Amino acid sequence: MDKHTAHIALSLSLNEKSVEATLNLLAEGCTIPFIARYRKERTGNLDEIAIANISDMLTKLKELDKRKETVLKSIREQGKLTDDLASKIEHCQNATELEDLYLPFKPKRRTRAQVARENGLEPLANLLLLQRERKPLVAAQRFVGEQVESADAAIEGAKDIIAEMISEDAEVRNVVRGFYRREALISSKVVKKKEAEEDAQKFSDYFDFSEPLRRCNSHRLLAMRRGEAAGFLRVGIGIEGEECIEHIKRRYVRGVGECQAIVSAAIEDAFKRLIDPSIENEFATLSKERADEEAIRVFAENLRQLLLSAPLGQKRVLAIDPGFANGCKTACLDEQANLLHHEIIFPHPPKERRMQAGRAVIEMIKRYKIEAIAIGNGTASRETKSFVEQVLAENPDVKNLVQGTFVVSEDGASIYSASATAREEFPNEDVTTRGAVSIGRRLMDPLAELVKIDPKSIGVGQYQHDVDQTKLKHSLDQTVVSCVNQVGVNLNTASKHLLMYVSGLGTVLAQNIVDYRRANGAFTSRAELKKVPRLGNVAYQQCAGFLRIPNARNPLDNSGVHPESYTIVEAMAKDQGCSLSELIGNKTLQKKINVERYLTAEIGLPTLKDIMAELDKPGRDPRQQLEIFEFDEYVHSIDDLKIGMELPGIVTNITNFGAFVDIGVHQDGLVHVSQLADRYVNDPTQVVHLHQHVRVRVTEIDLRRKRIGLTMRGIK
Repeated sequence: MDKHTAHIALSLSLNEKSVEATLNLLAEGCTIPFIARYRKERTGNLDEIAIANISDMLTKLKELDKRKETVLKSIREQGKLTDDLASKIEHCQNATELEDLYLPFKPKRRTRAQVARENGLEPLANLLLLQRERKPLVAAQRFVGEQVESADAAIEGAKDIIAEMISEDAEVRNVVRGFYRREALISSKVVKKKEAEEDAQKFSDYFDFSEPLRRCNSHRLLAMRRGEAAGFLRVGIGIEGEECIEHIKRRYVRGVGECQAIVSAAIEDAFKRLIDPSIENEFATLSKERADEEAIRVFAENLRQLLLSAPLGQKRVLAIDPGFANGCKTACLDEQANLLHHEIIFPHPPKERRMQAGRAVIEMIKRYKIEAIAIGNGTASRETKSFVEQVLAENPDVKNLVQGTFVVSEDGASIYSASATAREEFPNEDVTTRGAVSIGRRLMDPLAELVKIDPKSIGVGQYQHDVDQTKLKHSLDQTVVSCVNQVGVNLNTASKHLLMYVSGLGTVLAQNIVDYRRANGAFTSRAELKKVPRLGNVAYQQCAGFLRIPNARNPLDNSGVHPESYTIVEAMAKDQGCSLSELIGNKTLQKKINVERYLTAEIGLPTLKDIMAELDKPGRDPRQQLEIFEFDEYVHSIDDLKIGMELPGIVTNITNFGAFVDIGVHQDGLVHVSQLADRYVNDPTQVVHLHQHVRVRVTEIDLRRKRIGLTMRGIK
């Protein structure tokens, strides 16, 4: 059993056997999606979240182990490592506790206490700490010499040593932490010299702010820290220290007298000069880490919803990147999202060649057999959609060819169009054409297109540039991997950027698959993957179940059934006297199957139930169906809004303080968390999801700051 199993199981409230099995699978090189999907029997049916938590905790504990080795080596080299101390360090499961144990032995810069020790005053400090001397000045006189000029100076040096000793007492530090946990306030004040600056007004809510740290939610804390980093705010965390100091005195001071007064003074100095600043920094770091975790959680959930947005599917699309002065960039794509044609039209001022633009749209729809139109949601989006719909209305024969006109989020499209990925895909096209193509592809398959863009550029985060970037990247990468494998990937059409997120692959194998496909044509079976250079048995095991081959010779190759379970399905078909093709999708035959007949030592009911679900709907896309959305036709700008208006909108971003909704006026409105429902809402994601179509009522219009307040309460 892994030495960390029991601790992980206890910390995450999981079964030890499940944790042990998961750790073994991770050690074998299995990915989180593979374990969650195809090893349910071994893990006790743990989901991806639990498995990811186990993996993350194991990483932290391994880092702690490395730190323990460093600490033990340092103390051992000092000749101060006792068996008791070594045991405490080895059994420590908390980084803070470990650093407390190491603190008395940690190499320091030359402190006041260090100087006093060099002057031979440590025996005096120990004597005073015993508090038995009635005349400490007389005792101190014995330490006067070349380095110590007087008894008073000796007392001061001894106090410095006592203060440092107390500041390094692990139990004292825990007492102070307890006070901080219960009583700490976080406060912010405006930097007076910068109060009048325009950029400072973004932080005006925090010019004179204070609240208990334990109640300060992540978005407020991150906002204050951003204001502090920008130089507009001074932020502090602290407690009223008197009660804490008295608590420490009760621990160290015994009785009344001159020695006791000296120790009391040393305690006050220890708290104010050494302990309090240290614990304040610790809690500042800890609170920032917790705020980061919450912001990252919100970002990851938004990203998940965005990546799992409803796809239109393989349709021929006319994509339009709207604009005024520079025109609307258009791109015609075939069913495989290949670029067929592109041009620029000018339906709007200042050039306004509306008739010419209309003829161009009609010509493109007819020539390239367009089935749907995708329009970016940026500048001139509403105007472009109205123009296209008018053109279609005036040409009913063409309108009947188009299934719908859809507004698509442009967030990150400009980042993609200037990226190395876009240059590689379209080396001979400019950024405007690449941007239009990206908009069209997002309509067809948001997941396949958005994986090409740095998630931080997609515009669904909360303070994403203020949080720990390493943790953010780890979380977002995990989210992308989870979504890609949840949906599954068409092996014969997927780009390398999509393939690299498939379980067990990565950048090199994804490129090798694309190269093999280019050289040998489409894959006809999953087994053919074994011919791809460097794709060995382990990688094949991890990736095969998540790759789909439509129209493969074996219909199971287009399902979520893993090749290792093909023999079970073949046995089911044989027992029913039918072929695999006849069994798949045939509910009548499937109902006759008693899955318990196929139980083995390795294959249990969870896997068999998954197999039956796949036989019912093989390769089912878990994403919802795409719906057409229409803004209010009479509302186009913030000037058109009135308090009390009820309007349709689309959720564009979710934070832990509410949801932002696009109501078609080029400025998203905020539905505060308190306005999301006619009940208490703790987590906005429990009520709304990204790109959800909602109805809202306007409650506030701030033209100066361009802020719109919305509510969903009382709306049916």
